[in-house]
Amino acid sequence: MAVRGDIRNVAIVAHVDHGKTTLVNAMLQQSHVFNEREEVPDRVMDSNDLEREKGITILAKNTAVEYTGPLAAKYGHPEGITLNIIDTPGHADFGGEVERGISMVDGVVLLVDASEGPLPQTRFVLRKALEAKLPVILCVNKVDRPDARIEEVVGETSDLLLGLADDVQHEGIDLDLDQLLEMPVIYCAAKAGYASANQPENGGLPDNDNLEPLFEAIISNIPAPEYEEGAPLQAHVANIDSSDFLGRLGLVRIYNGTLEKGKTYGLSRVDGSIENFRVAELLRTQGLERQPVESAGPGDIVAVAGVNDIMIGETIVDPNDPKPLPLIHVDDPAISMTFGVNDSPLAGTEGKDHKLTARMIKDRLDRELIGNVSIKVLPTDRPDAWEVQGRGELALAVLAEQMRREGYELTVGRPQVVTKKIDGVVNEPMENTTIDVPEEYMGTVTQLMADRKGRMDGMTNHGSGWVRLQFTVPSRGLIGFRTALLSATRGTGISSSISAGYAPWAGQITIRQNGSMVSDRQGVATPYAMQRLQARGNFFVEPQSPVYEGQVVGVNNKPDELDVNITLAKHMTNMRSSTADVLETLTPPIKMSLEESLDFANEDECVEVTPESIRVRKIILGREDWYKWRAKQRRQNAAQQGK
Repeated sequence: MAVRGDIRNVAIVAHVDHGKTTLVNAMLQQSHVFNEREEVPDRVMDSNDLEREKGITILAKNTAVEYTGPLAAKYGHPEGITLNIIDTPGHADFGGEVERGISMVDGVVLLVDASEGPLPQTRFVLRKALEAKLPVILCVNKVDRPDARIEEVVGETSDLLLGLADDVQHEGIDLDLDQLLEMPVIYCAAKAGYASANQPENGGLPDNDNLEPLFEAIISNIPAPEYEEGAPLQAHVANIDSSDFLGRLGLVRIYNGTLEKGKTYGLSRVDGSIENFRVAELLRTQGLERQPVESAGPGDIVAVAGVNDIMIGETIVDPNDPKPLPLIHVDDPAISMTFGVNDSPLAGTEGKDHKLTARMIKDRLDRELIGNVSIKVLPTDRPDAWEVQGRGELALAVLAEQMRREGYELTVGRPQVVTKKIDGVVNEPMENTTIDVPEEYMGTVTQLMADRKGRMDGMTNHGSGWVRLQFTVPSRGLIGFRTALLSATRGTGISSSISAGYAPWAGQITIRQNGSMVSDRQGVATPYAMQRLQARGNFFVEPQSPVYEGQVVGVNNKPDELDVNITLAKHMTNMRSSTADVLETLTPPIKMSLEESLDFANEDECVEVTPESIRVRKIILGREDWYKWRAKQRRQNAAQQGK
């Protein structure tokens, strides 16, 4: 096999908020991608508005830096070595992005927080790297945190690595354990741009004021791309992008052969057919920009224009000798939501150019399938609604939020789990959940998880006043759990989870203790009515806002459902009392985000999503029809229990 020594392809993987994107920022700065006068934003790779708002990476993105340090000449390339860097999400809900990113690289840099240590998503991304037989560089980040415990974190990560390696080997994948035991460790403070191979004191900065040791570790330990000389072209499509001028772009990793602009090649489709096309443009990433090139060879990661419907997982091949690569494997979805048209009385009344029809919504979901390999769109028994399945609640909520910002009006149902029948028994997805809380809330959190059928697997007290609790819990039990955890722990609890396979159905889980306050007529919410009802619960709507029959306007203090007339007006009389003009104050309404609304909604409720508003409502709006439906459900449940 020949080797392309002037390239290294590496992915940076980590748990959420352990500093991946900050580290990429520092690598770009120290590679002189930006000029001295240019103002560099924080987390420049998080280019999506949602990513900046949420502070997490949602889409896998690639950049390239040119390393011209002393190691470049040592490896025979004094002009520089190109480092193609893939910045991957840290949240398991966006696992499809991680799997795509890992399919393009020859090694990974595993980033672990010097205080928090390896968490569930660390296990997820590390397992994916081991399954692909990729070498791993451990980078312990945030070593300057006051509560850093560097040595323990390195030990925990090594134990995790060896434990996962053992699991992967039992699945029939052969690993080089000696290489894993000799895993290089770099100590880093990404925000300061410091890295060192020497372990600093807990809470101290590394003894080196640049990232040179990290660059050296990547060049020394990540293998250069290998290829067969004279082999036919094989270029794997791992991501999709678009350009205002070129249309859809396929982001490809070339394994063998050469791609040239203007030439005709074959595209091996998902169904196995070969379609010829001409390369209209070839773009190589340099820093944050894509520059046109005439050709690209083995190991290069380039964007290809010329096919308007190119799909992830397809392979660009030599039409005379096609040898397609295997499709990218992604884990099965575990959570589903129903996306449908907005049929409320307020549909289309809040602005012009809103996208309302079933055809528009279906076209948008079909477009999402092209670039997102981890979701599925299935038909339902209604022609204007579809079941969208994904890895987790967050991933589907992000899709709904993106559609909302693009001008779509739709309804989104409460998250449901995707069950499987195994040996005739209904099984549901389970999650391994890790929760970090102050010691005084340990009992509260344990009770919360017990209510959700959670089983405690472990408890660790690091002696810093915080406790780490580990549970195995049905995925159903985690729907709406984050909001409950933040309320119970005064905003201090931190939770993360990862799939733990399937287990038999755990039984009924009661997640919401309070009933809904439902408007029984259409109109405008009046301060007079809200003052009279305020003792019954908390409102979601403001005075003078439009409401309709079946809309959930608040949460009841009691478990029962409560029909309310929130549009009642105060009638004029010719009698006045001494207290007639006393000002009564209203409690401010609860403002819920889209994710919080989905967590709140009951099984007979859904969320109305428009560019201007987010409302919780009943699936059946007419109160009389809803009562008939509920009576029918009760009869069916009684009949099932009688059997």
